[in-house]
Amino acid sequence: MKKQILAIDDSKAIRFLLQTVLGRDYNVITVPDGCSAMYYLSHRQMPDLIIADPQLPDMDNWELIQQLSSSGMYGDIPLVVLSGLDRQETETKCLEYGIVKYFVKPFNPVDLMNAIREVVKTRKLDKDISMAS
Repeated sequence: MKKQILAIDDSKAIRFLLQTVLGRDYNVITVPDGCSAMYYLSHRQMPDLIIADPQLPDMDNWELIQQLSSSGMYGDIPLVVLSGLDRQETETKCLEYGIVKYFVKPFNPVDLMNAIREVVKTRKLDKDISMAS
C-alpha cells in the first residue's frame, strides 16, 4: 500500500506539480488552505508525511506549521515546508518548529522527491524500532 502525503499549498500549479511528481510512489492528497487541511486531518486517517506552505490565504504566516508541529495529535507526522518566503526567515522558523526538511520556491522537484523518500524511510525505521522496544 502506498504511503499517504497531505500537500497544503494555495497555488494550484504547485499542487498539480506535487501530485504529478509524487503521485507515482505515494497517495497524494492536496488541499488549498489551512482550514481544508485541518478538516482533512480531523476526518481521515493520518498521513505519513505533510508538505505545507507556511503562507496560506486563510491563516497568518507560519500559523499552520506552528499548530501542526506543536500538536499532540499531529506533531509526530514529519513535516516538509515549501516556502515562498525569504530563505533566512524560512530556515529560522523551520529550526524553531523542528521541521525536518524545507525548500524555498522555486525548488527542484527531484531534490524534493529524494528528501521525501529519505524522510518516509527514516519514519518507517523509527516506527519499527519503537514497535520492537
